[in-house]
Amino acid sequence: MAMVRRDFMKRTALGLAALAASSGTTGVMAQAAEEKAAKEAALKRSPRGNPIGVSTYSFWQFREERVSIESCIEQASEMGFDGVEVLNRQMDSEDKPTNEYMNRIKRTALLNGIDLMGFSTHQSFMSPEVEKRNANIEKTKNQIEFAYRMGIPTMRLNTGYWNTSKDFDDLMAKKGIEAPLPGYTDEDAFKWVVDSIHQLVPKAEECGVTIGLENHWGLGRTPEGVKKIVEAVNSPWLRATYDTGNFLEEPYDRLEMMLPMAVLIQAKTYFGGGLWYTLDIDYAKVAGWARKYNYRGYISLEFEGKEDPKTAIPKSLELLRKHFGK
Repeated sequence: MAMVRRDFMKRTALGLAALAASSGTTGVMAQAAEEKAAKEAALKRSPRGNPIGVSTYSFWQFREERVSIESCIEQASEMGFDGVEVLNRQMDSEDKPTNEYMNRIKRTALLNGIDLMGFSTHQSFMSPEVEKRNANIEKTKNQIEFAYRMGIPTMRLNTGYWNTSKDFDDLMAKKGIEAPLPGYTDEDAFKWVVDSIHQLVPKAEECGVTIGLENHWGLGRTPEGVKKIVEAVNSPWLRATYDTGNFLEEPYDRLEMMLPMAVLIQAKTYFGGGLWYTLDIDYAKVAGWARKYNYRGYISLEFEGKEDPKTAIPKSLELLRKHFGK
């Protein structure tokens, strides 16, 4: 009788253990199913869309008569933009803007309900001369400080060029492809650029300004070049400024490769024909990648066409809202 009782209790214990294990497995499976359903529901919901800004460059395009930053902000507000990207070269002073001037820009943006969301700057680290690289490093540190003073959270950075072209028009005629300086290679330039940006990172972190290395000729002419530099610097304060108009051949694979690194998307339009070239950019495709990689940041219009900006910029905003809006 005792053996029967012990056998019964053993079988009961084993059965309860199996039931508990089964229940635990079922619980884990149920939780996984719930999480999967939640993710699928989130994907089905409409994303909130991206805020749309405009570069002050769009109103000026380096024409002879400079358009003031304040005027660009006011026009952007009237047209319905959410933010403005400030072009450093368009300011009253590129290298030494006064505090009063930068504060006036901030006040103009506030009163017009506009975010100052990007700062577009120029520099070059592609020189074998240490003095020239150091001068550009100090210049760029100052630019980071300017962005901080204006409350701008991200700043466009360039690698620079070899400067073996006659001028920018010549560079564009060659589709951005330049021969290195005699005796040097692109690998030399990568080392110079990476070392220079390493020296900028502490300033960027101090000011809370995320640097965005643009696919903008030089070593940034390819997504592989941008990625190589970003990964070599390996800092959260360096990402990429993503320009839709700077890949002139087979752009779409290259554009998708860039998107996971993006801190700002600059979207070009060419109404009236482009100043140097015209691209027919599929913004439905680009917006799809933005959603795929969960890019929630700003889209910054860079109008680079020959049509009057007063008519072309609103048309560009309508185009971008259609694809990047809700």
